[in-house]
Parts: sequence; C-alpha cells; structure tokens
Amino acid sequence: MKVLSNRYTISGSQGFNDTIRSLISYAKARVDFFTHVKTVTQKWDDFPSNDEPTLSEINQQARSKHTNFNTTLSHFPLDSALFTELLTSQSNPPKTMSQVSLQRVRNLRSLRHQLLALRKSCYSTATEPSSSPHPPRVPNLIGGKFVDSHSSEAIDVINPATQDVVSRLPLTLDTEFKAAVSAAKNAFPSWKNTPVTTRQRIMFKFQELIRRDMDKLAHNVTIEQGKTLKDAQGDVFRGLEVVEHVCGMASLQMGEFSSNVSSGIDTYSIREPLGVCAGICPFNFPAMIPLWMFPVAVTCGNTFILKPSEKDPGASILLAELAMEAGLPDGVLNIVNGTEGVVNGICDDDDIRAVSFVGSNTAGMHIYARASAKGKRVQSNMGAKNHAIVLPDANEDATINALVAAGFGAAGQRCMALSTIVFVGDSKKWENKLAERAKSLKVNVGTEPDADLGPVITKQAKERILRLIQSGVGDGARLLLDGRNIVVPGYEHGNFVGPTLLSDVSTDMECYKEEIFGPVLLCLQADSLEEAISIVNRNKYGNGASIFTSSGAAARKFQSDIEAGQVGINVPIPVPLPFFSFTGSKASFAGDLNFYGKAGVQFYTQIKTVTQQWKDLPSGVSLAMPTSQKA
Repeated sequence: MKVLSNRYTISGSQGFNDTIRSLISYAKARVDFFTHVKTVTQKWDDFPSNDEPTLSEINQQARSKHTNFNTTLSHFPLDSALFTELLTSQSNPPKTMSQVSLQRVRNLRSLRHQLLALRKSCYSTATEPSSSPHPPRVPNLIGGKFVDSHSSEAIDVINPATQDVVSRLPLTLDTEFKAAVSAAKNAFPSWKNTPVTTRQRIMFKFQELIRRDMDKLAHNVTIEQGKTLKDAQGDVFRGLEVVEHVCGMASLQMGEFSSNVSSGIDTYSIREPLGVCAGICPFNFPAMIPLWMFPVAVTCGNTFILKPSEKDPGASILLAELAMEAGLPDGVLNIVNGTEGVVNGICDDDDIRAVSFVGSNTAGMHIYARASAKGKRVQSNMGAKNHAIVLPDANEDATINALVAAGFGAAGQRCMALSTIVFVGDSKKWENKLAERAKSLKVNVGTEPDADLGPVITKQAKERILRLIQSGVGDGARLLLDGRNIVVPGYEHGNFVGPTLLSDVSTDMECYKEEIFGPVLLCLQADSLEEAISIVNRNKYGNGASIFTSSGAAARKFQSDIEAGQVGINVPIPVPLPFFSFTGSKASFAGDLNFYGKAGVQFYTQIKTVTQQWKDLPSGVSLAMPTSQKA
C-alpha cells in the first residue's frame, strides 16, 4: 500500500488516487471470497511464572514423560458453570480464573422456587408438562396471529427427564406454509422502508422483554430440552447478546462512498435487505439459535419464516410473543412447525431468498444442496469434533476443570463441546484426575438446583451414545469412567447418560470418527505439539479447537497452524461474542457467510452500487469502454 501511495502521489492526479481507492474497495469482496476467517479467543491471566519455555523444551518434556512446571492456578468451576461464565459476558469487569468459584454457580438454588410463580400466556402452555389426556397443541404464527394448524398429524413434544408429553406439535399443511410465506412477502415492502432507527428501537424493547422473562424462557428450555436451569439461562443470554448487537444496525448496515472516482463522478454502495428469509433450528439451543437468526434478519429489513425444532418449539413461541409485544409488525416474523415437509418447502419456495440452518451434517448438506439449487443463499452450521490439546506445562487443576466443564456441560449436546483431548506426553496423571473430577458431577433432572448435567434429548439419542461407547470399548479403548448405567431416583425413565471417559482412543475408531453428541470425552496421546496439531487437522470437522499451555510460543504456533475456524487459547469453548461471527469451517460449515456479527449482516443483505454524475454532459456519442482516464 505504501508503494502505491508514493507512486500515485508523484503522479499528481487526485482523481486517479480516488480511482485506486475505489478499486481497493471493490477488491474487498473478492478477498472475502478467497479467504476464510479464523477467530481466536485467548486467556493469559494468573500465570505466575515469567519463564516461558521454548517449543523444543515443551516437546522434550513430553518425550521424557515428565514436567518441572508446578503452577498454582486456582480452580475453574466444575460442570456447565464454566460455559455460563465464558459465554455470558456481563457488563461488570471479567473476573480472573482464581476468582471464579463453584459457589457462584450454586447461587441459582432459589431460581426453582421463583419459577413456580411465573405467569403464563395463552400460548405458553408448553412450558409445563401436561397431565391432561389432551396436551396443548403448539400454534403456528402467521401474519401476526397465533393459529392452530388444521393438520390431523402431530408429534409429541417430550420432556426428556420424565417422558411426559409437554405438548403436541402439528405438522403444518402446505397451504398453511404458503400462507406464512405470503404474509412475510406482503409485509416486506412496508418493513423494508421502515427507518432503521425504528427497527432498532423495536430490538431495544425486545431485549428488555427477554431480560424480563429470562427465567420463564430458561424454564421452558429445561422442561423441553432437558439442560440444567443455569445452562438454560446461558442459552437465553447468548441469544440476547445478538439482539443487543443488532440494536446498532444503523452502523452495521452502513455502505461505502468514494467521491470523484472520475471527473465529476461519485460511487457509493448501500446494503439492502433480501426479502423473505427463513431459519431452520436444532434442538440443542432452543432459544439461542432462533435469536442468532431472526433478530439479525428483521433488523436488516427482511421478513422471516422460522421453523423451530420439533423436539422443543416452546422457546420460539415465547420469543415470538415478546417480539410482537416489542412492536414487530404483523407478518414480519412467522413460525411454521413441522419436520421434513416444512424443511423441503423452505428450500423449494421461490419467494424465500435465504436460508439459515444449524444441525447435523446429513440435514445440513441436504438443505445446502437443495436450497442452493433454487438460487438461495444458505448458511449451514453442522457437525463438529472439537479437540483440546493439553501441553505438559498447562496448569493441572485449571485445565482439568475446564475440560470437564466443556466436555460434559449440557450433557455434551453442544456443537462447541470439547469431545476429544489430545495429551502431549504422558497422559496418565491427567486421565486419573479427569476421571475423578468427572465422577463428582451430579446427573439429575435439570430443574434441580444442584444438577450439573441433565438428560440427552431422546431415547434414540441415548441409544446411539451407548452404541458408540460400546464401539470404542470393542475397538480397544480403555473405559476410565462408565456412565451408561446411571439411574436418577424418581426419573428412572429419563434419557440420562452419566459422564463417560474413554482412553487409548485412536483416530481409526468409530467413536472418534463420529460426532457422539453426548457426555463422552475421548483421550488421545501425541509425542509432540506438531503431532497433536496434525491429529486435529486430519479430522474433517473444523468448528473449534483449543490449547492449554503457559507458553506463548506454543500458543502462537497452534493459532497459526490449526485448521479450525474458532480457536481457544486457555479457553475451552471459544464461541465469539456477537461483534465477531461464529466462524466454523471445513465440514462444520457450508456457505460463504457465517452467523451473526459482520458476516451475519452481509448474509441478510445485498449490495447495491450506485455511480452518479452531475455535470454538463459532453456532446457526441462514444462507444469506447468508459474509464477514469481523460481523453
């Protein structure tokens, strides 16, 4: 850039300089296309030693099976409290690792009693199990009205801890789906022309209402999905942060301007909404994922069709109620419930311009291929196999607590769960303490205040997890901790799987190749940092990866060489906050533009470039290609 600047300053042509700046701006889109984003989150506080080992020293320590490091970093909190601590960045200054305590997590004990007094709205009956022989039906939202589907086909929404039927979800008819798309299409012209400041104010009110009903939303998530109340609050809060971020849409959606790109000619770009967009949600984050989608889309000026997971739709209904209470006009947000039929309808409908999806690779690639073939934009977040590399110089207590929290929180049902650990050097001292710490976790129904992890989502999910554990044992893995036979008193029919630890795992085992999506940690071993990075990079997934070390040199090498979209350095769950983007890569993501942040705004908008001239036009006709050069 300096060479260009010097060269064209010497030329003395200011107009030509403006043209170069315009060309550089034009090239940004091409640079974005040919590169991918890697997001790094790192933490370096409370390390007592300033003596930083070299990479060769670290590898030598690994080979000799011992380390001389004896740091005294205080404990991370156990269980999913770490997820809440890392992912709910309150406005208070962040605490250091040594200040975080398990007691802070237990302060939510009183929450269960408060929930009993929560008010119910006419369409929030799905927040409680139904003892009635006729459970409530989950409504659709079409054109600003909650309406019951006329479909005679419905599936049960099951509480995974009790097997009670919470509600019944009708399979939306094709005519009803088309009515929702039509409502969104009709609402778009008016909403597109609504000033961005007005759209922002609705989001300001929306986030206020989410805060007001935080406990109610969390309780619904726990009843339908099974995660603990404290983890459910983290689910809602991470979605809330996206709503807060889009309250600044006037700046986020801003275009670019370059004056006098040629004699008397100016060029500027503006970002405009696409039209009707749609989102297809997974079961594991019933509040957060919908809030990743429709607040960004509608604040950009689009209208939206939301399909919640058929396993836990209640949070989406509650959020839609709040959005309408905040002032979102009729038809801007619509909800259609269903399964494959609705998904295929979203992919095929000509009026839907963009599709957001989070879920499995099988469904994600189907949606990406089918919707893309119809000319739609698609962003598809899919499966993961997130690795943590543990170096010999890592602090023992802090690292073990972080691994336990990130591996077993939410019963391992997170796309950013740490499911695989690669120990560099001797892993025996790590494995035994890891098993001991994991064994202390309490498996219980999510509404119990002392629960560390709840059930997995369905009986089928539990059976699959148990099968993959047995597959690992059959392939030669060593079972350090077996959670397959756990029984929770009073909830004997719940889908519970206890923390499970498999050691001596190799990369050719089925349990390693498949995403288990349960409370199972796999332990592998490497002789050096280079070998550990190679193991991670050979895996097809690229959602996230972390390293635990006190070496800046090792951390920098890992950051540079690792092929994952989200990188943690002494941070086990490196999910970026909304002013960045969720930058999964490789087989974990299909599409060009990631979720939320700048990429999310770009996904839900299209660029219009305007070139204008306001001067006396020359006489005569020239058929030559227009350029910035004067004749």
